[in-house]
Amino acid sequence: MRTVRDYQYVSDEDRGASAAIGNFDGVHLGHQAVIDLARDKAREIGAPSGIVTFEPHPREFFAPEAPPFRLMNAEARAHRLERLGIERLYELTFHHDLSRLTPRDFAEAVLCEGLGLRHAVVGRDFRFGRDRAGSAADLARFGEEMGFGVTIAPLLETGGVEVSSTAIRRALTEGRPENATRMLGHLHRIEGEVIRGDQRGRDLGYPTANLSIAGLHTPKLGVYAVRITVLTGPNAGEYKGVAALGVRPMFGTGNAPNLESHLFDFKGDLYGQHLSVALVAYIRPEEKFDSLDALITQMDADSARAREILA
Repeated sequence: MRTVRDYQYVSDEDRGASAAIGNFDGVHLGHQAVIDLARDKAREIGAPSGIVTFEPHPREFFAPEAPPFRLMNAEARAHRLERLGIERLYELTFHHDLSRLTPRDFAEAVLCEGLGLRHAVVGRDFRFGRDRAGSAADLARFGEEMGFGVTIAPLLETGGVEVSSTAIRRALTEGRPENATRMLGHLHRIEGEVIRGDQRGRDLGYPTANLSIAGLHTPKLGVYAVRITVLTGPNAGEYKGVAALGVRPMFGTGNAPNLESHLFDFKGDLYGQHLSVALVAYIRPEEKFDSLDALITQMDADSARAREILA
């Protein structure tokens, strides 16, 4: 997959795709339905399959002080899109000038002249341009005028419930990763570089790989059964484990929440490597114990329960 970040500097090789357009936070089943249509059209017209998205997320750009809401960082989104067979990722840098383009100017300058799209696919609720003034129907009208095709995809429902990033956030907030998985079509993952923690886990017999969740929506704090993909380094591969998502109340107050994953039956150094941690099942809430011995006893029980779930 090739990545383009500036619509004003696009090589001939990267122009002319059939692309789905949107933020694709979570790349859930609704997003995948839109992406499937773009990929099918790419095969039909002999064009690369593409995604047009933005980084930072426009919501982050306009409200930087708002609580974190993203289900995925840019790295995790790119990995998921690549797994879906996307050939061109137009991850456009979202800035003031781009935000001020009218719907017509966006269609003309970005999609037509900049990326040279041959076809665009959007959801029925798609909005674009300054003040979100443009609709999917407007894009179809611009496409007809400017020479690129447009497909408007219907919204997807599962079990009578509309699939949305909002509904997925709610499921994660309530400690229901299985429900989130059904809407996502894949396990919810937190990805990033392993950072150095306080190394207490090693002393407790449970060494962990720590990931920051800064900028991401925080699922319910507690202990999870997880599947871990080590993406880089000599230990790259798939592992099972147990993870604590929280603020570590046994060890002081004011700690920023992070994700500490213990990989079962693993020996090695993961500092600086990139991990993808999938939340499979919620085991219990985060707790503060009376002693380290009580904490270790509970960690033993958590690990046993996680192994049962993942077996």
